[in-house]
Amino acid sequence: MAYRRFLAGLAAAALTTGGAHAACEKRDFAAANYAICVFNPQADDIRLFLNNADGAPYGDFNTVNTALAPRGERLAFAMNAGMYHKDRTPVGLYVEAGAEQKQISTRDGPGNFHMLPNGVFWISAEDGARGAQVRTTQAYLKAAHDGVAYATQSGPMLVIDGEVHPRFLPESDSFKRRNGVGVRADGAVVFAISDEPVRFYDFARLFRDELETPNALYLDGTISRLYAPELSRNDPGLAMGPIVGVVIDGE
Repeated sequence: MAYRRFLAGLAAAALTTGGAHAACEKRDFAAANYAICVFNPQADDIRLFLNNADGAPYGDFNTVNTALAPRGERLAFAMNAGMYHKDRTPVGLYVEAGAEQKQISTRDGPGNFHMLPNGVFWISAEDGARGAQVRTTQAYLKAAHDGVAYATQSGPMLVIDGEVHPRFLPESDSFKRRNGVGVRADGAVVFAISDEPVRFYDFARLFRDELETPNALYLDGTISRLYAPELSRNDPGLAMGPIVGVVIDGE
């Protein structure tokens, strides 16, 4: 209960201050350690990043920060944001600054992305109002998309309308570092990354039972990385594809 009050407090603070800020905390759940970051899309400038002005993938958090600096901006938080091919192009839907760069994928195939249902995380911005959603791919296709500012498709869904993905097994022997995103009923966006290998099932339970997100999406595993200065995190690793970040004024 104390942690749920913490999450509610973060969301309320974002609403009252009207300014973006990192809101990350270390947390343990089901004998595993996580970093949890909570943002309010109405107040916090959540964006997706893929390629720089020359069309080359950013690949890491430092390169994004370098690109933001001339505009007087910087990252308060960032995380890898969906699966990608060897050339770092997204596997599925990708929308950045209102422009669709990759169409949505409804094809069958191998791997986690195609462990159906998969889903979409998106930020909408219409008539000055911003919001966020995580829904299955099929639900996204049925929704109105006129105001979509940013979107990334990944898979599998972790939690679907309050239920853990039906293919996740409580006794699975597949353990990997994992990261994902969910949206609470109050609209707060919750990002989580495991500090150690965990099962899909336990990761989904984190979002459903502890973080209280009725819908949550898996972003990736093994390559999962976090940028959170307040936690002294700027995780190194191989070059990434899509990156999600919260942008604030530079100092």
